[in-house]
Amino acid sequence: MEQESLKRLVWVTRLLDDRFRIPGTNIRFGLDALLGLAPFAGDMVGLGLSGLMFHAMWRHGAGPLLLLRMLGNVLLDALVGIVPVVGDVFDVAFKANRRNLTMLTKYYHDNPERPSLGFGLVVVGLLFLGLFIALIWGVVWLLSWLWSGLF
Repeated sequence: MEQESLKRLVWVTRLLDDRFRIPGTNIRFGLDALLGLAPFAGDMVGLGLSGLMFHAMWRHGAGPLLLLRMLGNVLLDALVGIVPVVGDVFDVAFKANRRNLTMLTKYYHDNPERPSLGFGLVVVGLLFLGLFIALIWGVVWLLSWLWSGLF
C-alpha cells in the first residue's frame, strides 16, 4: 500500500473512531458514535462512511477473506448501532473502522504478495449490497411495526 494512502486511511479511521476523548477518562470516540445519536439517519451515514473506507481498503488489495471479515465488522456496527442507547454505547466500544485498519495493516505485513481479487471481490460486493438492503428493510419494518403499535 502506498504510504500516502495509508496515511489517509489512518486519518479517516481516527476521525470516525478515536477523534474525541471523554474528559477525565481514556474513553475515545469519533464521528461514527456522534452520528449514531441521530436515529437511523446517523447510523446510515456512519455505515456509508465505513463503506467508503471498506472500498478504499478493497482498492488497495485486501484479499476476499479479509474483505469478508471487514464487512462483518462494518455490518455488526451498523446493525447494533440502530438500537437506541445500546447502539450508541456499542459504537464507542466496538470501533469497526479501527479494527478494519488493524486487520489491513497486519494483512499487508504478513502478505507482501497479495492474491488477485477477481471473482471473490464481486461476491463480496454483492453481499455488501444485499446486506445493506436487508438492513434498510429491517429498519423500515421495525419502524412500521412500532408505529402500528402506537396508533
